[in-house]
Amino acid sequence: MSTIISSRPAPPAWGETPRTARLVLANGTVIEGDGLGATGSAVGEVCFNTAITGYQEILTDPSYAGQIITFTFPHVGNVGTNTEDSETSNLVARAGVRGCVLRAGVTDPSNYRDIKHFDAWLKARGIIGIGGIDTRALTVLIREKGMPNGVIAHAPDGKFDLAKLKAEAKAWPGLDGMDLVPEVTCGQSYTWDEMRWVWDKGYARNEAAPFHVVALDYGLKRNILRCLASAGCRVTVVPATATAEDVLGRKPDGVFLSNGPGDPAATGKYAVPEIKKLVATGLPVFGICLGHQMLALALGGRTRKMHQGHHGANHPVKDHTTGKVEITSMNHGFTVDRDSLPAGVKETHVSLFDDTNCGLKLDGKPVFSVQYHPEASPGPQDSHYLFTRFVNLMRKRAGQAAVKER
Repeated sequence: MSTIISSRPAPPAWGETPRTARLVLANGTVIEGDGLGATGSAVGEVCFNTAITGYQEILTDPSYAGQIITFTFPHVGNVGTNTEDSETSNLVARAGVRGCVLRAGVTDPSNYRDIKHFDAWLKARGIIGIGGIDTRALTVLIREKGMPNGVIAHAPDGKFDLAKLKAEAKAWPGLDGMDLVPEVTCGQSYTWDEMRWVWDKGYARNEAAPFHVVALDYGLKRNILRCLASAGCRVTVVPATATAEDVLGRKPDGVFLSNGPGDPAATGKYAVPEIKKLVATGLPVFGICLGHQMLALALGGRTRKMHQGHHGANHPVKDHTTGKVEITSMNHGFTVDRDSLPAGVKETHVSLFDDTNCGLKLDGKPVFSVQYHPEASPGPQDSHYLFTRFVNLMRKRAGQAAVKER
């Protein structure tokens, strides 16, 4: 199969510069476009994201390791980039995302916070981009056929070995069974006290946090750390391979299981046994996204690959514990199979889009998790109460009164 999805006619055989990028799918589909960002090629799973803002945060989210992101919003890059909106602390190496797919060309930035053009920012991070394509058609393809494997390539001279690119896309095994956490976890432990961003003031520091949280980094986003600090936590971040003994040796008041990329069952081979030990201690445990999925595995549940995943900032979720509906940010291609959850593990949240599991808690212990990203602000802050809920569990264990969730 060889189909071209393009937002402008292919150039004639003479008199026009050839298009400089290709997205080649595993089924042989070839999508022509205009290259931006880094040159070369990269293989990954092609997904789409429905958010209309936050492209810098999305492209630096370590949960996107191994993926090529199609933005459904047509104008990406128009407000440039800055040093404050990255979700990974590594400002040079990419966070694992393989590439990005855009509808419109990138214009010169127009925003008071801009310090670097989007194209230059992509180059600095080694991210390949393709623009000028029909992202609606590509999104429909993904919605109907599922997330395909593909190769994104950028060559300034417009010359490509399509046979080689097709073979590479076809041969890539995909995310099912793939542990990508080693690509994005920290190399050594560090502490964190930076709080959430405030307009016109930037970031403040929590210098007197009453609770100590140890966060296992499976691909941790910086704004999660900021939300923990803003809720009253001094955070110590440890690598994904840290043992339960490593965590407990730091004498935490609570344990956090972070988001991250790849197949939870693959990462769970080494992470789940340690999570089981941490749950058994009676310490408060809070998980997000991949942390939620691996907590479910540790409690006896199963996970499965989704058809198209959930990627965007407009996902409605119902919290059964309060009866409220939240507008959430999501980024996952695997889900917890609710039918596999054993007795004593209760479903707390559910997606109102497709009724998939979005949260759980363990009866009799201060252990809970959610599938979505409460640190994001699509609602704008509908889900920030979960960090207060986590801290309230630590307060209860310390014999202190709870505060109102907000």
